[in-house]
Amino acid sequence: MQTFRKNERLCGKKSIDDLFLNGQTLHVFPFKIIWLTAIENTGSPARIVISVPKRNFKKAVHRNKAKRLIREVYRKHKTTLYEHLLKNETEINFALIYTGNKILSYKELDEKIILTLDRLIKAHEKTIS
Repeated sequence: MQTFRKNERLCGKKSIDDLFLNGQTLHVFPFKIIWLTAIENTGSPARIVISVPKRNFKKAVHRNKAKRLIREVYRKHKTTLYEHLLKNETEINFALIYTGNKILSYKELDEKIILTLDRLIKAHEKTIS
């Protein structure tokens, strides 16, 4: 379950545009989460886009490092989100946008991703009920 395959990534201009136009927003520093219940059946409970804005990190090396760390931490902790979505038989698409100005350490990112996924689960529960 600790993999990050192609079908778990949100690809396609239409899907991403729909997410940013119609999605709901959450803020958990240093992340902004935009999420939307998926309409199409993709074979994965959650599909994600990870974004690190150029205005916060001018050099591509630093943006890529931040994305690599976020992807790794998400890969390790996505099981709680997947269990919730499979239990409720729903799928979501979401964007994880890093809004911080410094790259956090792995340990700090670990804590923040856990908190972010918990808040996303709670927000999703509210829309279901």
